[in-house]
Amino acid sequence: MKLNSQSDQRPPVRTTLSLFFGRILLCLLIMPMLLSACSSFGPRALQQARLDYNETVKSTTEEQLLLNIVRLRYTDTPSSLAVSAIAAQFERSQGVGLVPFFTAVGGDVGRSSFSAALPQAQALNADRPTFSLTPLDDQEFTRKLFTPLPLDAVIYLAKTTWPISTVFRLYLENLNWVSNAQTASGPTPATAPVFNDFRRGIDALQVLQDRGAIVFGLDERSEAVGGPLPASSIKAGDIIEAAKNGYEYRPDENGRTWSLIRKSQQPVLRVDPAAVDSPEFRTLVQVFRLEPGLDKYDITQEALLPFPSTYPRQGVNKIDLETRSMLQALYFVSHGVKIPAEHLAQGMVRKTVDESGNAFDWAQPTSNLFAVHHQAGGERPANARVAIPYRGYWFYIDEADFATKSTFSLLVELSRLELNVKAGPGPVLTLPVGAR
Repeated sequence: MKLNSQSDQRPPVRTTLSLFFGRILLCLLIMPMLLSACSSFGPRALQQARLDYNETVKSTTEEQLLLNIVRLRYTDTPSSLAVSAIAAQFERSQGVGLVPFFTAVGGDVGRSSFSAALPQAQALNADRPTFSLTPLDDQEFTRKLFTPLPLDAVIYLAKTTWPISTVFRLYLENLNWVSNAQTASGPTPATAPVFNDFRRGIDALQVLQDRGAIVFGLDERSEAVGGPLPASSIKAGDIIEAAKNGYEYRPDENGRTWSLIRKSQQPVLRVDPAAVDSPEFRTLVQVFRLEPGLDKYDITQEALLPFPSTYPRQGVNKIDLETRSMLQALYFVSHGVKIPAEHLAQGMVRKTVDESGNAFDWAQPTSNLFAVHHQAGGERPANARVAIPYRGYWFYIDEADFATKSTFSLLVELSRLELNVKAGPGPVLTLPVGAR
């Protein structure tokens, strides 16, 4: 007697239904968890991605600038790409389902039985960023690269907390035609630049600034434009119109005529009267051929003749500046890049000699201002603040070199200010990055 047949081995209907509804209940419990995760996906993705992209753009901007500085030292052509747009697309999909299992009963193919239901839940994340890179080589960018820094920009920097020696050594070609290594504002020269007197005068100026003995400011000046006009010819509308354009009608002393006055802001250097007899101020006066004893000097841009022999014997009453362009400033600091001996032996950079015919040490004009070190090998230097690979070496700014980091930070900020141009009609490289 057969006690069990194959058909009798099927689970009871009640057991099957219990399993089925139990798995449905499990899916219902899983669904809120998935929905909760989905609702927080956007904010958490933004929180992580925004800071990551910010740090990446910042670090690659610094690396690109350092790369161009090193290129200039090797008389290579600089090139830049601007990140004009970042489009980050985040996607999440989720699903819950039940997959039934059917089993054949005995050998009867046409007869099947629903015996189990397997719950399934899945969530998929996707990050599809797209970067738009714009080559910075159009006419407007090149013009700005070659345009000297305006006088008001130099005065603005001098009035900030940046050391005056950093600002002037970086962005001045000369002061009262005392050279600040002018030949270093381009490709490496064959003969040593002239810079010692300028450095001595600027160091004295820095000491005076540190003591609070000098202040950069603005004086309001008035200048008559044209001849006197009869008072009867000046109408109220004329006075209003002049004021709109920065002019002013003023009555003359005789009371019968009026003059059109143009108002302007004149940059000046004010000196503490108690400091005019200090050794530092005497050094400043002697180096830059200033008239001694004054407590205020006008600051001008290329207003003096480039021939000190034409200056008054008692000195000049102004501080005349010739400023550098961004490209000239980058060329200047590029001479602070230390070149590997191997590259020097191969003639990869131009050799500069002094008056005695000896090799000139370029660390002299850039000392305490800017220095870039090098390291051979494939590993990034552990103590690097910014590092880039170039011609088989790592070139880097030392994390402990605060003077160089300060100068480099100023260069980064001013390059953003001076060279920031809108994306023009030129080619834009858009890079879609695969999902992760």
